[in-house]
Amino acid sequence: MADKPLKLGKVQLRIMQVLWDEGEVTARRVTEALSEVEPIAHSTVQTLMRTLEEKGAVGHEVRDRTFVFRAIRPRAEVTETATRDLLSRVFGGSVYGLVSHLLTHEEVSSEEIGRLRELIEREGREAKQ
Repeated sequence: MADKPLKLGKVQLRIMQVLWDEGEVTARRVTEALSEVEPIAHSTVQTLMRTLEEKGAVGHEVRDRTFVFRAIRPRAEVTETATRDLLSRVFGGSVYGLVSHLLTHEEVSSEEIGRLRELIEREGREAKQ
């Protein structure tokens, strides 16, 4: 299953986030969760969930004639694939380009900047060893 990188669209990724956060859920619950942010048709969610199942990201079982879905692929795997794809496609593989863009164009709290400094220092020390 993990042999092929999983590429997800924006809404597919949001569906996966609902599944990771809530565990086992019905398609109706996924529709409700997504609609809290932006309205989406239940039929669209059902179609996307079928596609996610075909990709091997989602599984289901039938309980009382209702499909109950769960994520099969772990969050860390999907996050890594999406990050690598973004890094490659948008920033030509440059970690500096990605981080520079985020620091320049997004609001980053002083707490987050401090945590980033610590991470960079730690990684720098480990690279020297």
